[in-house]
Amino acid sequence: MLKINQVIPYQVKVSRRARRMRLNVYPVRKAGYLEFDKPLNSSGQSISFSSGSFSTGIACDSSVVLTLPFGTALGAAEKFVQTKLAWIKRAVEYFRVHPIVPRPKVTRGEYRKMKAAALLLAQTKVKQWSEFYGLSYNRVAIKNQKTRWGSCSKKGNLNFNYRIVHLRAELLDYLIVHELCHLREFNHGRNFWALVSKATPNFKKLRGELKRYGH
Repeated sequence: MLKINQVIPYQVKVSRRARRMRLNVYPVRKAGYLEFDKPLNSSGQSISFSSGSFSTGIACDSSVVLTLPFGTALGAAEKFVQTKLAWIKRAVEYFRVHPIVPRPKVTRGEYRKMKAAALLLAQTKVKQWSEFYGLSYNRVAIKNQKTRWGSCSKKGNLNFNYRIVHLRAELLDYLIVHELCHLREFNHGRNFWALVSKATPNFKKLRGELKRYGH
């Protein structure tokens, strides 16, 4: 566990697709923490992983998640967490200062109307920015995603959350551009961000702002 003026558990997610260890900090939208599947060790047994502590002098309203490649030794994972304490502190402080915007409740009728409006909006914006980049795509769909604003599949399908109708124009453009650029760079490497910056040079600011919305 991590101790940040209080005991903060960090969850472990073991992935066969992960190539390296990574840490993510998510804002907590309600009491408790985001839930993930129970991790498995190399023997296929459930493992629990919560050890170590440190003090940063700040309160925490975040959920810390550690993702490990399948078969990673827990000792190595713990050392990795310890090397990232400064980063965790900055991330936790960010969400303390920039709380997420609560997600408004909608009726079924309101959802259907917003979904139709979101589809038209997404199709218009995708067409605009795909022409800018010279990219082709398969289809655009609107979904009621719980944790994502959008996604891009290797088949060229672009999916967006129906709540994009609430985004201001600049944020919407960033979101559309972000997903479109995955058609060329299916990762978040340097080339990907360089591509994104061609249309949204202030993408870092916009990315941070988008994260604060509780979609």
